Amino acid sequence: MTIESPWWRDAVIYQVYPRSFADSDGDGTGDLPGIRARLPHLAELGVDAVWLSPFYASPQADAGYDVADYRAVDPVFGTLDDAAALIGDAHELGLRVITDLVPNHCSDRHAWFLEALEAEPGSAARARFHFRDGRGPGGDLPPNDWESVFGGPAWTRTTGPDGRPGQWYLHLFAPEQPDFDWDCEDVREEFRAVLRFWLDLGVDGFRVDVAHGLVKAPGLPDVGVAARDQVKLLGVRPTPYFDQDGVHAVYREWRKILEEYGPDRIAVAEAWAPSQQRVARYVRPDELHQAFNFSYLTTPWDADALRAAVDDSLAATGEVGAPATWVLSNHDVVRHRTRLGGGLDRARAATLLMLALPGSAYLYQGEELGLPEVVDLPDGVRQDPAFGRSGSAGAGSGQEGLRDGCRVPLPWSGTTASYGFGPGAASWLPQPAEWAKLSVAAQDGDPGSTLELYRAALRLRRGLPQLGEGALEWVDGAPEGVLMARRTAAGAVGPAVLVAANTGGAAALLDVPDGAELLLSGGGEPVRGSDGGTLLPADCCAWWAV
Repeated sequence: MTIESPWWRDAVIYQVYPRSFADSDGDGTGDLPGIRARLPHLAELGVDAVWLSPFYASPQADAGYDVADYRAVDPVFGTLDDAAALIGDAHELGLRVITDLVPNHCSDRHAWFLEALEAEPGSAARARFHFRDGRGPGGDLPPNDWESVFGGPAWTRTTGPDGRPGQWYLHLFAPEQPDFDWDCEDVREEFRAVLRFWLDLGVDGFRVDVAHGLVKAPGLPDVGVAARDQVKLLGVRPTPYFDQDGVHAVYREWRKILEEYGPDRIAVAEAWAPSQQRVARYVRPDELHQAFNFSYLTTPWDADALRAAVDDSLAATGEVGAPATWVLSNHDVVRHRTRLGGGLDRARAATLLMLALPGSAYLYQGEELGLPEVVDLPDGVRQDPAFGRSGSAGAGSGQEGLRDGCRVPLPWSGTTASYGFGPGAASWLPQPAEWAKLSVAAQDGDPGSTLELYRAALRLRRGLPQLGEGALEWVDGAPEGVLMARRTAAGAVGPAVLVAANTGGAAALLDVPDGAELLLSGGGEPVRGSDGGTLLPADCCAWWAV
């Protein structure tokens, strides 16, 4: 008797950024009814689950990652009934739903923080956050040297009812996002209740935002690194505010709650840590189920570097019995079609390589259409809160203030704005005119389109156990710049799948076994020569049954 592996160990999960996915009412902003109407697209694409970025009540200082009420839907996105209906429809289509959870910080409009501002220093209300006296004469300097990820000091000073300067509060992101103090039992109990609220509504899991940030080092010591250099340490070396050992006690509590609702409910960590081994601590058997693989996302298109990243990831997660996860794009980074260079061919090849790796894969909305990063948005329309604070306008990527370029609303159909995004012409960020040719309607049914490539890849991945949790064995002796591997299913059921990706600048001659059946290729088409060799174009990845 074969014991079926838990769904999440090799799932393909699709990230929806609600503001930019689909607009139901024509106001230019995506919403839950819009997402609900487009769920059939995701079911046809072949993904297993949908991860929704925040749609909670929020002033939208950071696109919903500043939560004012964790149990309410922001009116811009709909209602709690809309959320319940979306979850129900998704389940009927065979899709699971994962919601974003933001436990490191809330909005400065959250009832708790408003109460804390009115309370006295040392009060129970202030104990839920990090309020501290300032340093220097009159307390005019921040309590320590910590820097916000969005730029500038991680501290903002309050003003008392009498107009006099008061204590400072900690915000590792925007000033509108005060950090919770997770040493406070009120905070821990509140989030246990929030988990149960959404689980009772039917969600299948949570993506935990800034999972590495909840617990700070005792005494809040200085980092000792100059301003604007601290962000460069994220995921590189320890800091007193990220990846502290105390976070793991929180996640052990959460795992018990998830298991109360059955074995299929999961939590996924957005965890930056100095090594894959540190990241793997978040997915030990009694903690969370998955952790995003940022080391893979940041790996260049280079065969040796990719192999090393894959080996490191598989070794680290294997030590704790967890699956690896793979991701190329999300709402915080430049889309991989642009970031990797090489254009659409390279992006398609990178996707096929990722989908052939053992474990779970994450897709970001629009990558199935081959969307590039929008790099020429006018400064006046940008809404990333880091844009004005970082001093990096016009340069850089990621959280240097230019994240709007990967958040431009999707094109669904038509030749004029908003390209089917909503019933009106408006969209909260302008869409490039050339996106009309990249819309879902324009690519649907075209065998050469990126959309059909994704559909075919996900269909094969779902149908071939070799591409799930099975073994990966590197094929040594491949030409320089080529990554080759064999995937076999547990128990060696069925043929192996041979995967080859050419990261070099020229076509490469491969030794593909006689009788191998080409299953799929992206970025180009391998050509079988008369001498028995197979020519794999540059920026191409192919799968064969062998």
